[in-house]
Amino acid sequence: MSDVRNLVERYLATWNERDADARRAAIDEVWAEDARYVDPLAVAEGRAAIDATIGAVQEQFPGLVFRLAGEVDAHHDLARFTWELGPEGGEALVIGFDVAVLSGDGRFSTVHGFLDKVPTA
Repeated sequence: MSDVRNLVERYLATWNERDADARRAAIDEVWAEDARYVDPLAVAEGRAAIDATIGAVQEQFPGLVFRLAGEVDAHHDLARFTWELGPEGGEALVIGFDVAVLSGDGRFSTVHGFLDKVPTA
């Protein structure tokens, strides 16, 4: 379980990495080559598209950070976890949870994202 938690923490770190080269290197470590990310607002197929999606989210929410909110629950090749997005040390503006499918080499193959709390206009 600690390996899966570590992978989830590294995954969330990719969403916070502002340096494009460092972020891409981290994505290559965490995600399988043919990875897929899907949430209500985005579908990204492949590492380059995942990188572009993360960059777009960073532009939309400048200065906010992703953090793990609670424990990671995992079994077989699945993991689920809740995350928050908000100012460092402040109240979360966005809350969601992800269900990740792990590949045979221990990377994320697919992540299905769900949004529980989103800002209202």
